[in-house]
Amino acid sequence: MDVAVLFLVMAVCLAIGVPIGVSLALSMFALLLVNPVTTTTFITQSMYSGVASFTMLALPFFVLAGSIMDTGGISKRIVAVANSLVGNITGGLGIVTIIACMFFGAISGSAPATVAAIGAIMIPQMIINGYDTPYATGLVAVAGSLGVVVPPSYPMVIYGVTNNVSIGALFMAGIGPALVVGGVLMIFNYFYCKKKGYKGTGEKFNIRNVGHAIWNGKAALLMPIIILGGIYSGFFTPTEAAVVSVVYGIIIGVFVYKELTLKKVVGMFRDNVAFIGGMMFTFAPAAALGSVFSYLGIQKAISAFFLGISTNPYIILMLVFLILTIAGMFVQTTPCVIILSPILLAVVQSVGIDPIHFGVIMTLALCIAFVTPPVASNMFVAMTMTGLSMNKIVKVSLPLILALFIALFICGFVPQISLGLVQLFGM
Repeated sequence: MDVAVLFLVMAVCLAIGVPIGVSLALSMFALLLVNPVTTTTFITQSMYSGVASFTMLALPFFVLAGSIMDTGGISKRIVAVANSLVGNITGGLGIVTIIACMFFGAISGSAPATVAAIGAIMIPQMIINGYDTPYATGLVAVAGSLGVVVPPSYPMVIYGVTNNVSIGALFMAGIGPALVVGGVLMIFNYFYCKKKGYKGTGEKFNIRNVGHAIWNGKAALLMPIIILGGIYSGFFTPTEAAVVSVVYGIIIGVFVYKELTLKKVVGMFRDNVAFIGGMMFTFAPAAALGSVFSYLGIQKAISAFFLGISTNPYIILMLVFLILTIAGMFVQTTPCVIILSPILLAVVQSVGIDPIHFGVIMTLALCIAFVTPPVASNMFVAMTMTGLSMNKIVKVSLPLILALFIALFICGFVPQISLGLVQLFGM
């Protein structure tokens, strides 16, 4: 009865449009009115301790870095490098889009930011070269999901903070799955473009052009190497890496490429305040709700329910994928990770699934949520660029969304894809 009241109040609040953080807080206080299982002091302390984390500082800085990279001219140089490598093969501009999203994801850690940065450059180019507008828009939206798969990834940071899992190990584990997702998307794009007759750019591969593009974009290409290399070498923490990426981006954008002004930087800092405020306002009550769940023994009850169905890890993973897919369609990524990851982690650990591997596949599952309505952030960002309706974009994007599911199952059922590098480097 107590748990039913909690979930009922939460569901009603979310259904009528109450902000997620407020909905979670109201549901907990409704529980206390029905049955004072704990105190308001415990809840408020849990809210504070949930956000009082040094690692949490990485999130706003990684998002800010993505904005700086886009405005400072780094994204278009990344696109130029990718275009020089594969632009002339069948569906070349689509492949360039996917590769560029992977590179930009290694800078920003944000899927919507990746869509905005790469879409602004690649959608017009694809349309000019004969791609139909819905496909060009859908490809950018789906490939933009790589922004949270390629490390650094802000859902991985949230997962690591919430479940006390090494963020450096999560970033290392994300490299293999990111390559799988990118590869599967490229294969689907190739066959779609071959069917539609979309040719390459017409410019033959030339090693001189590649060298020229790499030289012009060397400062942009160095950034993910500095960030990830610094983390994996132990030279700095993920939080320090996020700050380094912001400082590096400002230096390159202002003094090297000279496309960024200090006035724009101040504006981006100001805009980022709204993001971090909203995130904290969601994270704090969600963290407290996790403590309440533990206090009520909900994790144990859910684990018993799952294990009553099957103890086969593959069956459990299928059920988890289904839950995450449905949840991601209606709830944003951050609250999904904070609320569901402690519950589902207890379930998968009971059948021998590694917490690092689960963090990666949870990120993969939720990356699909960025392109599955009604809560499809990437689709909404892409819509603003072309003015197309959601239905048109989703209809053309279905094969690409299917590709994401295929990549999810491959990475989920072959744990060495994510754990291989982690074990190799002893993380």
